Amino acid sequence: MTSKSDPPKDTQSLIAKTVYCLGILASAFHLYTAGAGNFFAMFQRNVHWMFMVTLIFLIYPISKGRGWGLRLFDLFFIGLSLFSGMYILTTYTDIVLRLGTPTSMDIVLGGITTLLVLEATRRAVGLPLVIVAALSLLYGHFGYVLPGIFGHRGYSITRIISHLYLTTEGIFGLPLGVSATFIILFIIFGAFLEKSGASNFFVELAFSLTGRTMGGPAKTAIVSSGFIAMVSGSAVANVVTTGTITIPLMKRTGYRSFVAGAIEALASSGGQIMPPIMGAGAFIMSEVTGIPYIKIMAAAVLPAVLFYFSLYQVVHYEAHKSGIKPLGSEDRPTALSILKREGYHLIPIFLLIFVLIIGRTPNRACFLAIVSTVILSWMRRETRMGIREILEAMADGARGTLMVAAATACAGIVIGMITLTGLGLSFSSIIISLSYGHLLLALVFTMIASIILGMGIPTAAAYIIVAVLGAPALMRLGVPMIAAHMFVFYFAIISGITPPVALAAYAGAGIAKSSPMKTAIYATLFGLYKFLLPYIFIYNTGLLLLGTIKDISVTVIISVIISFIIAVVSVGYFKRPITIVQRLFLLMSAPFLIYPGEGMKIVGSAIFAIAVIHAWRGGLRSRMPLRSSKI
Repeated sequence: MTSKSDPPKDTQSLIAKTVYCLGILASAFHLYTAGAGNFFAMFQRNVHWMFMVTLIFLIYPISKGRGWGLRLFDLFFIGLSLFSGMYILTTYTDIVLRLGTPTSMDIVLGGITTLLVLEATRRAVGLPLVIVAALSLLYGHFGYVLPGIFGHRGYSITRIISHLYLTTEGIFGLPLGVSATFIILFIIFGAFLEKSGASNFFVELAFSLTGRTMGGPAKTAIVSSGFIAMVSGSAVANVVTTGTITIPLMKRTGYRSFVAGAIEALASSGGQIMPPIMGAGAFIMSEVTGIPYIKIMAAAVLPAVLFYFSLYQVVHYEAHKSGIKPLGSEDRPTALSILKREGYHLIPIFLLIFVLIIGRTPNRACFLAIVSTVILSWMRRETRMGIREILEAMADGARGTLMVAAATACAGIVIGMITLTGLGLSFSSIIISLSYGHLLLALVFTMIASIILGMGIPTAAAYIIVAVLGAPALMRLGVPMIAAHMFVFYFAIISGITPPVALAAYAGAGIAKSSPMKTAIYATLFGLYKFLLPYIFIYNTGLLLLGTIKDISVTVIISVIISFIIAVVSVGYFKRPITIVQRLFLLMSAPFLIYPGEGMKIVGSAIFAIAVIHAWRGGLRSRMPLRSSKI
């Protein structure tokens, strides 16, 4: 029933049509620049933001259910956003010639733009990032009242606004630039894959590959989420996409509801660390560090694969512990038949990776992958994309970028204040001082700071903030640049599965109809390996493909052993339910295996071997029923 305070149906219809058309235009602009080449930075980023902020104020109204007249405020905000954007586009040459001396109009429009970015972020992303940005603004102005290393001379409002609005060091800085050139294209690519039927293909293929194994539906969630997540890079989006299929299937075959939700949340969160997108982290990391994108993608592969391997072991032992049997053949499609029928869906992804390997830019590679998706969809009548499907994919792609665009624009405010005040250098000095120059302590402090700063913040924005604050401290202690940035990246985005934020786990709980907090706790428990991976590749950089073949091989073997340890410890099962003492004994071997030095690894291997033999022998003697222990 429509409330009297709701907008009239014709008004709602007009807004929906406007959003649809603007989404198509936004995608068309970015597809054109991907094929023909980007405009200069300020132009590209301004046009991108004008599209995004307009869509945000249309889709996320200032108030729901309190009268359609309040929509006039949204239209007013849109008008201000477009005017301030056009002002930059039409007067930018004059702004450059003034050598940074702002006029009164510059300051007024800059202040308005800053407030509108905060409001747009509040609507599309939520309060946490807005609070961080607001605190950074207060810090930039009132830093002179703070004592010690955190204090600075303080900057005037005019200086702050001109820095954020008139340069590429603030709102229109690197974060929004990545959104305007790379991220939106990959989100559009994901929308095209969805419209072409590729998402269903990945789920069916994963189901066919894992159906014969113990806990097949959970392993289907892992494989299918891995396929889809590597393109979308969004944990919550993957949960609501694949989870609607995999979570009910897991429950039907015997998984407890909170376990099913936790497994899907974990599998979906892997997209944030899995190339080629990594929740946009790979693109931003390349821009921040200057390391070629292809090298970052290569370095991220082994940790991501090992994460999924660890999760695969978790669901395997959970299935044995709960007595879950493989599905019957009548419920299982044939992999070969699926590949024969729809295997062409894999070609765009292979093409994307190939074009990146030969040295082309990510936006050009993504553009070619999108074109190939449309062409290949004509292989079957059921998947054929016509004009209608293409336009819908373009509109969906633009809408799917709104949260990222708002987050990166708001993150630009934070980064602008960090660079203006020199907070990054101060933060690094504090980490080194507190740790007394000891790497392990510095890693722990950086981990804690990264987790706190990343809570409730989208992947791209979370990484941008910790990359400026946390990574330099580790680099000053001798950690290679790519390892330092990967470390802070992993912990900045881990809040998606850990309480109290755990948005991916809460989304899984909603589908599973389970306790959100219990689902998040089990997602954290089953995902302990994700917490250890950063420490593994800091002390064993072979995992990031740094070093000799021997270094890489030894590191992979050690990482596989540790993944087994974490799987067994988190589930509490190996041949039989194992005791707390056995779990602690197994877990004790992990630090020795991680820490560098042959002597430490020998000690860790000995502890591990003794613990496994003890559990194995106990398993051979045990006739305990499978359901006799709980985690």
